[in-house]
Amino acid sequence: AAPLLQAAGKKNYSNLLQLTEAELKEQFVRGDGPGGQATNKTNNCVVLKHIPSGIVVKCHQTRSVEQNRKIAREILQEKVDLFYKGEDSDVFKEKKASEKKKQEKKRRAKENLERKRHFKEMQQLDKK
Repeated sequence: AAPLLQAAGKKNYSNLLQLTEAELKEQFVRGDGPGGQATNKTNNCVVLKHIPSGIVVKCHQTRSVEQNRKIAREILQEKVDLFYKGEDSDVFKEKKASEKKKQEKKRRAKENLERKRHFKEMQQLDKK
């Protein structure tokens, strides 16, 4: 169970808005995608709707309905938090921070590539 939750990219945010079951509408439907008979015959895909905001989450990451229900709630909680808090949401801040890291990594890779190219050109000149 543990690796599945990590695959879902979940962080343990402490101050997300809490969801109450009364605000949620849950359905179990057939999932789509690869899997043939295994997916076509079982209703283990969870569709979860947060009635006040109208946000809908569909989760079909595992074969287990229980696991999918849990993951769907975590994803929905993050989306609802983003919906109401916007840029003040921890989810938003986390995303911004990872974007920044990604850009920094790209910039460094580009610099290294330039350095290597320059080094190769110098080697070519030395040979002549």
